Amino acid sequence: MKYRLSPADQGVVPHAVTIEPYNPDWPSIATQITDQLRSIFKDNLQTVEHIGSTSIPGLSAKPVIDLIPIVNDLSKLDAQQQSIKDLGYQWFGEFGITGRRFCSLTSPAGQRLVHLHFFEKGAANISRHLAFRDYLLAHPQIAKAYEQEKRRAAALYPNDSLAYNDEKAAWVQKHEKDALDWYKNNK
Repeated sequence: MKYRLSPADQGVVPHAVTIEPYNPDWPSIATQITDQLRSIFKDNLQTVEHIGSTSIPGLSAKPVIDLIPIVNDLSKLDAQQQSIKDLGYQWFGEFGITGRRFCSLTSPAGQRLVHLHFFEKGAANISRHLAFRDYLLAHPQIAKAYEQEKRRAAALYPNDSLAYNDEKAAWVQKHEKDALDWYKNNK
């Protein structure tokens, strides 16, 4: 999966990439954001899953909280787009993944803080993300290899998050296949 989109893609601007040691506050930050989303989307929000490297204890990561809010009705979410913008998030729509609504929160200093990957219940991409997270949790040696891959990609593209994502995409896709197989057998 490539993240490099055309310039017409709603003002997407790459941000700097820093890999930091695991922060034990990341899960509580994810919980605070989840509570905020619950207060806005109420009955349309089924659950929120903390994904990405910040969800893996001990793993160094970009200090960006990635969440998958799972909604009952994507069209209802689309109608509530302004509510998420009012919290300071940018709304990017699908941003390269069919059925997703991608939103990001950036600090006034330009540091990316949060990525929201909204999906409607039953979307295939939900399992893909959860499988990869759970696979890394169950396989610490692969999680450490992923950390090394992220450090390698960040060293090549310290100021371009989109190029960083593209650089590590082959590694992720290779292990994502293993993760999905493992997930199906251990769910």
